[in-house]
Amino acid sequence: MEVQQQLELTLKASRSLNLLTMDQINAILTDLADAAVANTDAVLAENEKDLARMSPDDPKYDRLRLTAERIEGIASDIRNVVGLPSPIGRVLSETTRPNGMRIRKVSVAFGVIGIIYEARPNVTFDVFSLCLKSGNACVLKGGSDAIDSNTAIVKVIHSVLEKHGIDKNTLALLPADREATAQILNARGFVDLIIPRGSQGLIEFVRKNATIPVIETGAGICHTYFDEFGDTTKGKEIVYNSKTRRPSVCNSLDCLVIHESRLADLPEICSELPKSNVVVYADELAYNTLDGTYPSTLLEWATDESFGTEFLDYKMAIKTVSSFDEALDHIATFSSKHSECIVTEDEQRRDLFRKLVDASSVYCNVSTAFTDGAQFGLGAEIGISTQKLHARGPMALEELTSYKWLIDGDGQIRP
Repeated sequence: MEVQQQLELTLKASRSLNLLTMDQINAILTDLADAAVANTDAVLAENEKDLARMSPDDPKYDRLRLTAERIEGIASDIRNVVGLPSPIGRVLSETTRPNGMRIRKVSVAFGVIGIIYEARPNVTFDVFSLCLKSGNACVLKGGSDAIDSNTAIVKVIHSVLEKHGIDKNTLALLPADREATAQILNARGFVDLIIPRGSQGLIEFVRKNATIPVIETGAGICHTYFDEFGDTTKGKEIVYNSKTRRPSVCNSLDCLVIHESRLADLPEICSELPKSNVVVYADELAYNTLDGTYPSTLLEWATDESFGTEFLDYKMAIKTVSSFDEALDHIATFSSKHSECIVTEDEQRRDLFRKLVDASSVYCNVSTAFTDGAQFGLGAEIGISTQKLHARGPMALEELTSYKWLIDGDGQIRP
């Protein structure tokens, strides 16, 4: 099917979603969670084809890989979405004017949401469940690296939609070529919003080339600042967890910033990292401190490129600062405004860090690995917004709605 024809069909399908009840939507999603698990073997077989085309050393490999356990987790996220209240039809404000005219501001679906993403087949399930719950149709443009996985997942979703008598064009998967990318980025009148999920390069490409609204998500250059008043035990655990839990995701730690007065604690803070073969790119002071205690095969000198890099791998930079202000300046210079953390026992430092750091999620004594819709109690997420317009941080159901004004009267006319 031609891309333009598919966009027209999805736009038409989106209008009929307004007639579905929330009970119908929840029944579809409940069946989808069951179908995801029931079709695990078929989806994993197709996922193996994608994996076979990618080197295991590629940072995207872990994101591409599906397992039975991960599919169970996806199904659990879908069930979480079922249990969430509907974001549609909420009265956001209401007033009655002196002439008796009643005005309400009510939440509504966007209509059609386009997602451009790379090697993340779980996004296919997540996006559909959130879009359907919020009354939106969705157009997916995955990369060629996950084409077999995405096709298999869409087949499962389409089967559930057809079982419930719902137009399968409610979810469309476009071809994995550049021409389809260009078409969706310029699909004015057919797609209401584009959300890119992937590398900084992908996000910048979408932002520069789209002629329809874009919400930037995903790119995470995350810092943890170990303050002069930081607790070493907490710092060690936070650094290890945020770096190694899943290094290929956007909330993983990229740069440890440490106050020079605490350099003596640096070997202890980094003591767990060699278990996961984390390569450390250390500045001069940090390198000299770690030399002899951190494995020499994993310790390298930092360069200018070491800072401001989203590694998506078992790699981490270390920057030594002489003051709290210098730490703030470093983070402000290199942050992608995703997730930033301070490890400190000083309340004044904590409060200043929160006020002065510009990021969607700001932590104190907590791993940045928690920047996630499910962890925030939002159910599955559609992405982490790093911008300030409309949505910021984990985007879930409420962020997939807009609003419209409903005005009721009894024949009022304007003089």
